[in-house]
Amino acid sequence: MRRIIFHIDCNSFFASCEMARDPSLKEKPVVVAGDPKERRGIVLAANYLAKQLGIYTTMPLWEAKKRCPSLVVRKPNFSLYRAISQQMFERLQCVSPILERASIDEGYLDVTEMALSVHPLILAENIQRDLLETAQIPVSIGIAPNKFLAKMASEMKKPLGITILRKRDVPNVLWPLAVENMHGVGKKTAKKLNALGIVTIGDLAKADETTLQQTLGIYGSRLKEWANGIDHRPVDPEEGEKRKSIGNSTTLPYDVAGKKVLLDVLHQLADSVSKRMKQNKVVSTTVQLTIRYHNFQTITRSKTWDNPFQEAEDIFRYAAYLLQKHWNGEPIRLLGITALDVFDRKEAVKQLDLFHYEEEAKNEALWKTIEQLQKKFGTSVIQRGAECEK
Repeated sequence: MRRIIFHIDCNSFFASCEMARDPSLKEKPVVVAGDPKERRGIVLAANYLAKQLGIYTTMPLWEAKKRCPSLVVRKPNFSLYRAISQQMFERLQCVSPILERASIDEGYLDVTEMALSVHPLILAENIQRDLLETAQIPVSIGIAPNKFLAKMASEMKKPLGITILRKRDVPNVLWPLAVENMHGVGKKTAKKLNALGIVTIGDLAKADETTLQQTLGIYGSRLKEWANGIDHRPVDPEEGEKRKSIGNSTTLPYDVAGKKVLLDVLHQLADSVSKRMKQNKVVSTTVQLTIRYHNFQTITRSKTWDNPFQEAEDIFRYAAYLLQKHWNGEPIRLLGITALDVFDRKEAVKQLDLFHYEEEAKNEALWKTIEQLQKKFGTSVIQRGAECEK
């Protein structure tokens, strides 16, 4: 049966969340960034008023302020963003139970049944209006017969756009676009395609499938299908649940009460969990520790941190914190570490450039020290390695 799929995409989600929390910001240019007092901070998200002034993600904060002295800067508040995301998806669930969460700020909705009694355009307008009134979040909606086309359609009109994209529209609407503008094609893939002479989506649609498979594997065939408007994937409510957690546990060869041994075990578990998270390209903000004592009593304790993590050292540090806080000192038979509520790292980077942000934040003290030394002893006191070799 012909399906009708919506792709709902929040507009400038994190900046919109800040405006929802503080309505006085709605007529002001707003960015989410690091500490506004730090000269080295970067812009992580911008509302549309800020974008109209030429401010964009990853722009240095000092430059953004130079372009707009009245710019409002907010530090990221992940708890707020998660709460508003949950509210949004609960509203969408009321429209159709066939809902697939793609990330914190976007999802697919199969409205085939609803469209039998309500025109899809009217249904989309109702959803858009409802989310704006109840959550104060503007969304763009793509309407199409499959997920790929719905995703492409939602990107075409922002903010507060509603776009219908039919399969018969693909040659005229999608094929002239540069291949890097296609959903599913990142920078690395675009370079590989360009090297094959594939510059537009139309080129990809007509490309030799064997050549694509030799270059991109099975993914090459899928991209060609998408470029031709073909996508057989159903909207799967369980898709977002399939990788909700990644964990590992081990039963110790003997009951252990020595802290050093237990920390060594946590290190190994953290390494294992980190490797699997990287293989699945996911991150998390919550670590759960499982402790089973010598008498088989089992407890689980978890804690959520503000920023996403994936590295083994972070996972170990958080697990060690939980062990220190909740271990009663009795001999332990089993230990386990689980990263809960994992989500796509690509989406984390896309939304807030979170990993870049954390790196910038960690380096802030180093930059301050360098600037103090240069101020006292001159700009040549510290140089990059490449400069010293000249």
